[in-house]
Amino acid sequence: MAMVEEILSKLSDILDDGKLRTDPDSCETYGKDWTKMYDVQTLGIAFPKTTEQVQAIVKLANELAFSLVPSGGRTGLSGGAVATNGELVVSFDYMNKVLDFNASDRSARVQAGIVTQQLQSLALEHNLYYPVDFASAGSSQIGGNLSTNAGGIKVIQYGMSRDWVLGLKVVTGKGDILELNSDLLKNNTGYDLRHLFIGAEGTLGFITEATMRLCRQPKHLSVLVLGLSDITSTMDVLQTYQGKLDLMAYEFFSHQAMQHVLAHSDVAAPFESEAPYYALLEFEALTDETIDEAMRLFEECVEQGWVVDGVISQSETQAQNLWRLREGISESIAPRTPYKNDISVVVSKVPQFLTEIDEVVTQHYPDFEIIWFGHIGDGNLHLNILKPEALPKEDFFAKCIEVNKWVFEIVQKHGGSVSAEHGVGLVKKDYLHYTRSALEVDLMRGIKAVFDPNNVMNPGKVFDA
Repeated sequence: MAMVEEILSKLSDILDDGKLRTDPDSCETYGKDWTKMYDVQTLGIAFPKTTEQVQAIVKLANELAFSLVPSGGRTGLSGGAVATNGELVVSFDYMNKVLDFNASDRSARVQAGIVTQQLQSLALEHNLYYPVDFASAGSSQIGGNLSTNAGGIKVIQYGMSRDWVLGLKVVTGKGDILELNSDLLKNNTGYDLRHLFIGAEGTLGFITEATMRLCRQPKHLSVLVLGLSDITSTMDVLQTYQGKLDLMAYEFFSHQAMQHVLAHSDVAAPFESEAPYYALLEFEALTDETIDEAMRLFEECVEQGWVVDGVISQSETQAQNLWRLREGISESIAPRTPYKNDISVVVSKVPQFLTEIDEVVTQHYPDFEIIWFGHIGDGNLHLNILKPEALPKEDFFAKCIEVNKWVFEIVQKHGGSVSAEHGVGLVKKDYLHYTRSALEVDLMRGIKAVFDPNNVMNPGKVFDA
């Protein structure tokens, strides 16, 4: 108890007034992310406002031997931002400023706590575009996005979060401040250390600032929703459209997934016909010829038997409503306490991969409702198993964990990843070996030991040090 009091007293000296909380409500709120599998146990919540305050917290953690867990928008799905062992949670809510904007460089330097949607809005104000986008853009923070290398709905065109980082400021596990890459587009001078911190889930250090690259704002986006005859048709349709159009997005969802959205919101079905799966395509329609080509390709897909029906947006409002069919899925199934798997393979293997996993899950748990959706254009699938109402949460999670072995064996067989974009955290830690070799994990441990020798930074996440 005396040690806890000393830690809290010294933290109060580091932080601004009111920026250290230990009340139960704050600890419960800030001590977890969107995963619902873990009990929260935290020392308290620190709200730094500067990189120097973060540095002082890290140095104090090394001095007094306590651990730190980063907290951004807390939208993670792998337990990477959960405090379960009395760690101090470091929230970046008050490090949310735009520090610089440069139109010539097409860049914005921001603090880690800025919300994704704020950066997107800043870009639009200057007729530019920040293309990394996902359903949680209104609450996720840039630091968390980079720490998990978040992807989202436009990866097929724009890539992952790491592809938009010009420079980083980080505080390492030793308490050193590093400024990485000097915001340069071209810098071929040895190891590019910023990419170690991107996707590291706060295990090497905390990102406090990032300079993000921006690009041209796309114009006249059209959305096409197609009803697919079966899952194997997804790749045929993708190849057909990619050969002629520059796709911004290629998403898919099952009929069951859409039914939850329709029941949960005021959005309408895209057309009267029903299909087992649906594909959503987005592209720039800068000319009438582009629309004509999209419709010609639609007719070709129907003739081939790949597509049973379709609709193309005629207005921005209709385009937004068609996107709601896809982006509303997570919210609509949330009351059912879904167990989520975020998996990926190379695009060409998706149909066989999905079919094999669906067969395994259905075979072992015929009474569970399975919801499929995801970024199929880049090989990323989201498998959601919904909890039956009468089944206790603990029993449900235990049954889902049993089936993970079979699911991840299929992932391994196809050379895929057990975590495409949500990180490893606590949820996927025991399954890392299905994607990474023992040698790779040992090298990761060695890298962590260099940057965080006392294991104070988000310990127990990704792997055990």
